[in-house]
Formats: sequence, C-alpha cells, structure tokens
Amino acid sequence: MSIFSSFADLRFQDALDILFLFIVAYHLYLWFKGTKAFKALIGLLVMGVIFTVARTWGLFMTTWFFQILWQVLVILLIILFQSEIRQALERVNPLQALGLRKHTRAGEWVQVAADAVHMLAKKHIGALIIIEREDRVDEWVTCGQQLEAALSPELLLSIFQKQSPLHDGAMLLRDGRISLVACYLPLSSDEKLPNQWGTRHRAAAGLCERCDSMVVVVSEERGEITLLSKGGAWPIRSPEELYRRIMDGIKPLTPPRKTPWQKTRALIMHQWMAKAGTLGLVVVLWVMLAGQQDFEVTLSVPIEVRNLPSGITMAEPLSQAVKVKLRGLRKDASTINVRNLQVGLDLSKEGPGRKNYPITRANIQLPNDKLNIVSIDPPQVNLNLEKR
Repeated sequence: MSIFSSFADLRFQDALDILFLFIVAYHLYLWFKGTKAFKALIGLLVMGVIFTVARTWGLFMTTWFFQILWQVLVILLIILFQSEIRQALERVNPLQALGLRKHTRAGEWVQVAADAVHMLAKKHIGALIIIEREDRVDEWVTCGQQLEAALSPELLLSIFQKQSPLHDGAMLLRDGRISLVACYLPLSSDEKLPNQWGTRHRAAAGLCERCDSMVVVVSEERGEITLLSKGGAWPIRSPEELYRRIMDGIKPLTPPRKTPWQKTRALIMHQWMAKAGTLGLVVVLWVMLAGQQDFEVTLSVPIEVRNLPSGITMAEPLSQAVKVKLRGLRKDASTINVRNLQVGLDLSKEGPGRKNYPITRANIQLPNDKLNIVSIDPPQVNLNLEKR
C-alpha cells in the first residue's frame, strides 16, 4: 500500500487517531526531554520500528526475538526509570493542568526554605539551591544524587555542612520537595559578572541563562544571600524578602491577551521542529500499521451484461448497478476501485421475457484473492429482454 493510497482512503476516525497519537507522543517528548529516560525511549522507538518492519515483512525469527526482548525491556525500564515515569504521570494530573496543584500550600515550604537559608548564612555555611519552575533542569545538571525528601532546616544543615559528602554541589527543589543533591551546574562565561562572585554564583548564573529556574546562593566567606534568575540578581537581607521574591517568582504569570490568530500561530510555531518531527514519525508509523488492520469498502459497480444472444435486446433497465461490500487488510482493500472490480452476468442462454437474475459471488471478479465479499445489494436484478 502506497502512502498516497493510504491518505486517499483517510477517514475522520483515521485523522482523529493520528491527532491523538501526535498529542500523546509530543507531550511524552516534552516530559522526558532532558531526563535519563529520554535516550532509553529513543532506543525503544528504534526497536519498535524494527519490530514493525520485521512483522510486516514476515521475518519470523526476528519478530519472535523482539517479542521476547520487548517484554523484558519494558519491565526493566519501569524499574530503572520509575522516578521519571512518576514525574511524567504527575504532570498528567488534571489538578495541575488547572493550576490547582503545583502552587498548593506553596507558602509553607517557601517559608521553611527562607528561614533555613538565613540559618545557613548566619553560620557561614555555603549553599546552592535551585528552585525549579516551568522548565525542567535535568538537561543542565549532572552527577546529582536522588533524594526525594521533604524540605526542613535540619536536612539542609546536614546536607550543606562541610562534613557532609553531599555538600559540594547544588540542591534541586521541585514542587517544594528536595529532589536532587550534589548537582553540578554549567558555569557562566559572562565577563560582566561581579568580580567578587565565586564558583557558586557563576554556576547559578550559568543555569539561569539556560532556563527559568531561580537559584539561591549562600556565600560561605561573607555569609551573604543572593537570589538569581533570568531576570537578574538580588541581594537578600531578610527571610521576609527572600520569601516574597520566591513567592513572586513561582506564581503563575498572567499571559498577555492574544488574538485568535496569535494563539493559533503560537500553538503551531512554538517548538515547531519538535512538533513537525513528532507528527512525521506518527504519520509514518500509522501508514506502516494501517495496512495491517481490517478494512471494509463498499463500491457501486455497474453490471456488465455478457453474451447477449443475437436478436435479443435488453429493454429495461438500460443500466444496472449493485453495491458490493468487501473486507480485507487495508493495504489490499485500499487498492480496489470500480475499474478493477467487475460484476458480470452471462445471458447467453436466455430468451425474451422479464426475469430475476441472482447476483452471487460467482458473478464478481476480484483483482486478487485476499478480499472477502461481505454482501451484495441487491442480491438479484430484474431484467426485461425483448426481441429486436
């Protein structure tokens, strides 16, 4: 089945099928992009394509091998990447989509963070704390140790004190919880940064240049607190000021009003390369799989009267057609049309008069034997033959 024949028979259900799979695939790409599971998903996708091609071409041993390997890999990947899968499923939460989850009771953990940071500053304990917002930071952080713990002053103190093996690096706060510790960030190469800034400040600036996260830096030498984001850097002098700035930063912004044209254009053009690639991949997979599904087609085919005796003519009807419903694999059914489907009626032994003639499977000539005739309507035709 060619690509053109696939789209020539495209139904509304098929378009809906492609659209739904495109939306799911694109959001999976967004959710897992920058995570360790992303490369594994690409590997699974390649294996899925190989498996589909092998099954389509009838490669028995290759298909059997991938069926066994697929089951083992799926279980193994669920175990290895359970954290990334859980985070992706959390993003499907309708409460979060409505804006009811992410900022629920944010004031509690922000207050705990503000008080704990000032406690570290008073003790001259250096710290680097990432507050993740909309953009995931997994793509930019390296060597992090997963923790998944509630935020508390005691835990921050135990992590960032010099005796701790986890103090050298950044801490990631995701949705108000400690997600990763001992993370290394990309350093900023901006020559305009203040000269007194050390490695922690440059690491914080480097991350803020690449995403929308906020980063809190506690200077070990001076006991000073600095809050950085893509919008700039602010020295913090009190827990109340840190609390206010973090709360302002994590509040959902009210987007400017846009016209319907601007909304449509933004929907299409935002990350258009990722969307185009995902849509192309979904369409290719759909074309490959569509040929293997059962498909029904109904054609109205004219009856071809054959071998009419000399001296006999058909008075009525002058033209007669029947509806033939066929079923088979889509790759076979999509090639059928009124030009290669014939319905013939042999009248070589008939004489004058009106008579009903049954239309059976024997009267229908198919282009191949891979299609089944489901029904013929009407099952018989009434012809009136007269002498010339």
